[in-house]
Amino acid sequence: MSELEPTSASIKPGAILFMCGMNAIRSPIAEAIARSLLPSNTYIRSAGVRAGERDPFVDVVLDEIGLSLGRHLPHTLEDLEDDYFDVIITLSPQAHHAALELTRASAVEVVYWPTMDPTVAQGTREQILESYREVRNHLAELIENRLLDRSGIAAQSA
Repeated sequence: MSELEPTSASIKPGAILFMCGMNAIRSPIAEAIARSLLPSNTYIRSAGVRAGERDPFVDVVLDEIGLSLGRHLPHTLEDLEDDYFDVIITLSPQAHHAALELTRASAVEVVYWPTMDPTVAQGTREQILESYREVRNHLAELIENRLLDRSGIAAQSA
């Protein structure tokens, strides 16, 4: 397994796909954050292994940091217009296995960033929102530390 880590002699991927189970929470959050941080010429998309429904808590926690999903509706890999990516970043075990299977015969790097599912949180609305914030902050930190680098982006073996 490899991780994307910044290095001084790195190459920027031109196309990044974030994948999770239903493209309802983790991968759309990652896509929105990456779009706000990475160069505008980086092609960034998200998809799920299976179809899901938009989660209103995602809109709340993105709005808190000035981001929005816009008209994003959850979609699967089959729904994507383009299917070439330099790197696929998976955020759930199911997505990771699906991406490895999908890319068996291609030169696409698949990177796994384990990210908790905030829907397992119970309690008050504020307690549930806090679990969504943890996911948002976790993904923002990973994107900042592993994808955002003044000298570029690189893949290294772990």
